[in-house]
Amino acid sequence: MPFERLVPQKTALLVIDLQEKLVPAMPTARIDGVIRSTKLLLEAAVTLGVPVIVTEQYPRGLGSTCAVIDETLQHVRHTRISKIAFDACAEPTFADALMAAEVDSVVVVGVETHICVLQTTRSLAERGYAAHVVADAVASRREEHRTIGLDLVRSAGGFVTTAETVVFDWLGRAGTEAFKALAPLLR
Repeated sequence: MPFERLVPQKTALLVIDLQEKLVPAMPTARIDGVIRSTKLLLEAAVTLGVPVIVTEQYPRGLGSTCAVIDETLQHVRHTRISKIAFDACAEPTFADALMAAEVDSVVVVGVETHICVLQTTRSLAERGYAAHVVADAVASRREEHRTIGLDLVRSAGGFVTTAETVVFDWLGRAGTEAFKALAPLLR
């Protein structure tokens, strides 16, 4: 699949498993960046009308979405999906939500890079979606697992990007009301 511009009307934002018991297991400096970048992408999604899908891996055992992200989600229309499969695409409710969004690209953030992020990205690519994994918004418990996970994402046909790259791609140009609304978050 060629690398094409991300258009807000044809893109979904997927937040994978940023949950109460998973987030603290990640390296502090890395997860702080993941939270910051995820919040930026959520704000951009609201401003630009990008649909948001949030997954939670076995929430009974791993808890719900962590408070700092859940607080941001309170202002974002989103679909929340509980799953037990590591690959979100294996959950019928996820596949239904993605089809309902009528998108051809998915921006992926969350944990863990080498497990749920990778397996979901691989399946998205297999299904013909342009899957964009945000390097500054994914983490694994061990940094080498994150690095290998990102390498495998590329091998599976996904694109590795950054939160700012996504936001500026969605915006397309300066001077718009959306740009003015998001510019303070990009400093």
